[in-house]
Amino acid sequence: MPDQSPPDLPVPPGWPKNVKSAVLHVISLAQYAIAATRGWAADALNPRARQAAEDDQLKQEIQLLREELRIKNARLAKIDPRHRPFYPPTERMAILELKAARGWSLAQAARVFLVEPDTITMWLKRIDENDSSALVQLPEPVNKFPDFVRHIVQRLKVLCPSLGKVKIAQVLARAGLHLCATTVARMLKAKTPTPKPTDTPAAKAAVEESSRVVTAKRPNHVWHIDLTLVPTGSGFWAPWLPFSLPQVWPFCWWVAAIVDHFSRKVMGVAVFRKQPDSKQVREFLAKTIRTTAKPKYIICDQGSQFWCLAFKRWCRRRGIKPRFGAVGHYGSIAVIERFIRTLKEEGLRRILVPLNLRKMRDEVIATIRWYNIRRPHTSLGGWKRSRRKRVWPRRASTGPVGGVPKPMSRPMMRRVAGKSPARQPDRSRRTRATAAWSLTTGIASPTSLPCLTPI
Repeated sequence: MPDQSPPDLPVPPGWPKNVKSAVLHVISLAQYAIAATRGWAADALNPRARQAAEDDQLKQEIQLLREELRIKNARLAKIDPRHRPFYPPTERMAILELKAARGWSLAQAARVFLVEPDTITMWLKRIDENDSSALVQLPEPVNKFPDFVRHIVQRLKVLCPSLGKVKIAQVLARAGLHLCATTVARMLKAKTPTPKPTDTPAAKAAVEESSRVVTAKRPNHVWHIDLTLVPTGSGFWAPWLPFSLPQVWPFCWWVAAIVDHFSRKVMGVAVFRKQPDSKQVREFLAKTIRTTAKPKYIICDQGSQFWCLAFKRWCRRRGIKPRFGAVGHYGSIAVIERFIRTLKEEGLRRILVPLNLRKMRDEVIATIRWYNIRRPHTSLGGWKRSRRKRVWPRRASTGPVGGVPKPMSRPMMRRVAGKSPARQPDRSRRTRATAAWSLTTGIASPTSLPCLTPI
């Protein structure tokens, strides 16, 4: 049989000088090839290939996390045990909780966290200490009183200087607030927080005057739209020019989002394999408008998809006024940026981002459904968006009441217009089911999803 051994390749001269940089190049090339292979397997027709891609991604993530822990522990293990930094009280409690969850013995827990078994034994013996100098503490005391209790104690001392800590505790006990004398003493020693310069009314007024605030008067009045990247791995760095992996699938997903300014509702989200152009963004906007409503204003950044003649003409034909955020101006598109941060930090960064398009859609749908229905919003006064009462546009035809126009009811609007109620066309069974599904979930139905337009 002929010799099948690989040919001998000559080694370039001076190769030992570049071994370390060559290792980085090899690892990056291997990661590039693995990502491309996983992307192919994630879209394969064979379910075993898709499952193998997911299993391989999970195993690699576990191995990388273990390698990170090994490197950190190796650095700490080189320090003399007598000079190592102490664990804070809250971290000691976390170590004991992990010990109980893992079922570790004293020796196992001590070996993992680079401490002595006697140290963990001492933590367990003193775990029920409750004073401020306790060896083991919870991140937030379970018996912590609100700030207004401290304010009451301090004001009582200022207004009645003759009262001591015991007398103040007795006075508050008669009012139904039970505090011990040591707690009162600690509150008296605490310093009263002074307001920052930016918290004063004059500073707030100056900030409001210098910033241009976008005001939405009703739902579907002002929309925000933006694009963002969701990496499938941990980053994009590579050791070769341009020192970055291609920002396309399978290394990342491109996500476009539309948020209503008034209600903070996510009107639509689209997932793309590569950076969408202006035509794809316009198609995504058109499908969202056909399914929901047409806004009067669209606020976006000055990206190439929006800052172009085609997009401006598209908005002009539909009677929409585009508004562009200022370059380098903080807060010009803050609403959509805050949603993107929530989408990543509270949704997609807590999971392994899938490489399959359908599974990526499912993850985005789950996050959007939670955002639209379950998540409280500070801009809505802490209410969930689905529980906010419907706000109707105010009409001034019935006369002002207390200086504010009174909202007109539907029967009165019909009488003023002099028209009989229009008969609504009968909906088909599928249309009624679609409307009920949209009312329940807060987003469009799967049969007409403008928020998931794969390109």
